[in-house]
Amino acid sequence: MNSAELIACLSAAAAAYVVGATPFGYIAGRMRGIDIREHGSGNIGATNVFRVLGKRTGIPVFILDMLKGLVPVLVTGWLVRRQGIDSDWPSIVAAVCAVLGHNFTFWLNFKGGKGIATSAGVLLALLPLPLLAALVVWLVLFFTTRYVALGSIGAAITVPVTAAVLHFWRDVPSLPLVCFAVLIGVLGVWRHHSNIRRLLNGTENRFVRKKAPSQES
Repeated sequence: MNSAELIACLSAAAAAYVVGATPFGYIAGRMRGIDIREHGSGNIGATNVFRVLGKRTGIPVFILDMLKGLVPVLVTGWLVRRQGIDSDWPSIVAAVCAVLGHNFTFWLNFKGGKGIATSAGVLLALLPLPLLAALVVWLVLFFTTRYVALGSIGAAITVPVTAAVLHFWRDVPSLPLVCFAVLIGVLGVWRHHSNIRRLLNGTENRFVRKKAPSQES
């Protein structure tokens, strides 16, 4: 890795982390007069916002969480191409840091969401076919079981498997992108470790839309 590529990676890491750390779910809750961390699962991600505050708030939060993964990766790719850098690494670094920013936001004492929507954003930019396969798996698992966590775990596993199959079958995506897919998949599963325990114990809650809490004074 030359100096220009190293500088691009470091710049992408810092910018993507800050963008990814923007806690849109928490902000949306505050705009509705609540701390989203005190309701539902206590998570600031779009799923909990959707569950607690409804689709009119949950859908915009999901889109914003997705965009904070998509935009840093696209902008990084555009900038490095303008500088004549032919490498996937700056975009991969931006992708990883955007997800880490969401999962460990400095705005909330490094406690954030589980990174599913933000991961979807970075995958849309870097690995659209594995993302499509993961979406199909998520839909099947969610609508057959009503467990959001199970769908998310299945989707997280599908991404690296699909990327690896495509790499060995068509030599696309590149090996660094396959390694990135493995990292994203492992991170996605690990962030659901508490859900996995509840699924195994039979105590995980199925998705049920709850009445939005009243505003706090």
